[in-house]
Amino acid sequence: MKKTLTIILVIILSLGTLFAQAVQETAVKETIEFTDSAGRTVEIPKDIDRVAPSGAVATMFLSAFAPEKMCTVSGKASSAQMKYLPAELDELPETGQLYGSKATLNLEELLSSRAELVIDIGDYKSTIKEDLDALQAQIGIPVIFIEADLPHMASAFRTLGKILSMEERGEALGAFVDETISMAAENKAKIKSDEVISVMYTSGTDGLGTNAKGSTQAQVLEIVGAENAIVVENISNKGGGNQINLESAMAADPDVILFADDSIADEVATLAGWKEMSAIKNKTYYTVPSLPYNWLANPPSMNMIIGVWWLGNLLYPEYYSYSMVEKIQEIYSLLWDFDLSDDEAKTMLKSAEFRK
Repeated sequence: MKKTLTIILVIILSLGTLFAQAVQETAVKETIEFTDSAGRTVEIPKDIDRVAPSGAVATMFLSAFAPEKMCTVSGKASSAQMKYLPAELDELPETGQLYGSKATLNLEELLSSRAELVIDIGDYKSTIKEDLDALQAQIGIPVIFIEADLPHMASAFRTLGKILSMEERGEALGAFVDETISMAAENKAKIKSDEVISVMYTSGTDGLGTNAKGSTQAQVLEIVGAENAIVVENISNKGGGNQINLESAMAADPDVILFADDSIADEVATLAGWKEMSAIKNKTYYTVPSLPYNWLANPPSMNMIIGVWWLGNLLYPEYYSYSMVEKIQEIYSLLWDFDLSDDEAKTMLKSAEFRK
């Protein structure tokens, strides 16, 4: 019992010390008022050098936007992902994430990082005001939320530009999002009703985790003009989507099926039920490219920008007519400052082809 009490006291004292250090370091800086996407007015430093993301989506955004200002990551990227990402990210401490089924935000690591600002980026949640107020009170560091689904993504980049004193970067990324959304709207308007393609967008290894119509994960389908073949009553916005059975998938019988990497895509042409589906018979099933992140979602972040260009061109090449090799080279350079070779780009696109 005494040993347990001693351990608890040590932890409390450690957190107290870290808290005091964080308050002392942020207190000396001039602050400004910032109203975030949840309507919360927060005092944040006028000049920010150290930013901590609240989770995976914020990590992805900040990794692309200002990796030099990051002092933590939510989790380590794989070696395959790190090929395309700024090298300094691999040296940063992990703090876990505030939201999700694996919510594991490490407050001690967060405080020891000397973060001046914690940023939550992503979709709006009903409890976000209370959650972020509670976290801010607990750690003594300003915490803000920036909404960044596709309709709000351009604004999110410009907002980051303002608060991080990187307006030029914010405008460059915001303008490209605007271009992407405008391009998709223009091409979607050209698609005739009898040309609309139904799509089943799967997640997980078995192909039966599905991103249903109206889900955050499936935003790109609607934007490019596809019809989501999976309609459910209670939509899940989680990475695994809504789990359905094979009979439901067969009944939906989509024109196209999109599989996740490391799924059953290589086998479906031989599997009972699957092989009877139109998309499998017609060889219109594909694997979504996934480096450095899944191009459509999982999680839904700025990777969806690539997804709009890729999926539009895949489904409706007569309307979304451009060189995908050149387009993904442009996007990788813009987002991650990575020079993708022609061969690398072609390999990524080839990996998405149907399984023969």
